[in-house]
Amino acid sequence: MSIKDTSWQFSRAITRQPGKSIVAGLRAVDTGAPDLSLMLQHHADYVAALRETGADVTVLPPLEDYPDAVFVEDTALCLPEGAVLMRPGAPSRLGEVAAMAPSLRPMFDDIRQIEGPGTIEGGDILTTGREVLVGQSARTNADGIAELAEILAGWGRPLREVRVPEGVLHFKTDCSLLDGETILATERLARSGCFEGYKVILTAPGEEAAANAIRFNDLVLMAAGFPGTAKSLRDAGYTVREIGNSECAKLDGGMSCLSLRF
Repeated sequence: MSIKDTSWQFSRAITRQPGKSIVAGLRAVDTGAPDLSLMLQHHADYVAALRETGADVTVLPPLEDYPDAVFVEDTALCLPEGAVLMRPGAPSRLGEVAAMAPSLRPMFDDIRQIEGPGTIEGGDILTTGREVLVGQSARTNADGIAELAEILAGWGRPLREVRVPEGVLHFKTDCSLLDGETILATERLARSGCFEGYKVILTAPGEEAAANAIRFNDLVLMAAGFPGTAKSLRDAGYTVREIGNSECAKLDGGMSCLSLRF
């Protein structure tokens, strides 16, 4: 399998069930507490879709001490060369990395760690067929990006730093990979020019929250409720699976946040 293919073709994924403490999860704007029972159903639908592609999916138990632990993507970057344990920018989430490490160690021969003082979260990292794009955000700073760049250079992976639009939590809040050369993005992010040289499909007007999707083998998993964007993706030839995300959205979470994929 080529490096290009490994940007969206996967054999394994790790997810974590949300716990009762999810009601205390971080959020930029309080739109109400998540409904745990509904979130569990959405999470089960998400896991089922990943497994439908033939992938081996590990579902870890809740971490009640860490309300945001369902968003496992922020804890690590998983690549064919190895895994890099992140250093979250939200202090309340630092312990999630140590909790994830034992699940990754049997699966990777080479595991590195961001030591700090910089911070970096997986939600700011988009791996394409040609490079690793990292957004500087409120959670990911220049020092964290520099430390990751040094690690990736040793693996022959070029890293390019980009800026996250004002008021956007993570880089991948506003974009996702559709294949090795195609990006789904909001207009506000695309007009920054950060995707020059890529094919870009824009989210439909008013559907910016649809940008956080994932290409997982033959499926594009996207949040339900964005018909314009779903149509654009289907018209472009992608097989789209819409999954309920109303409860994760209350915590600024989306499709990519819920899994580590490798």
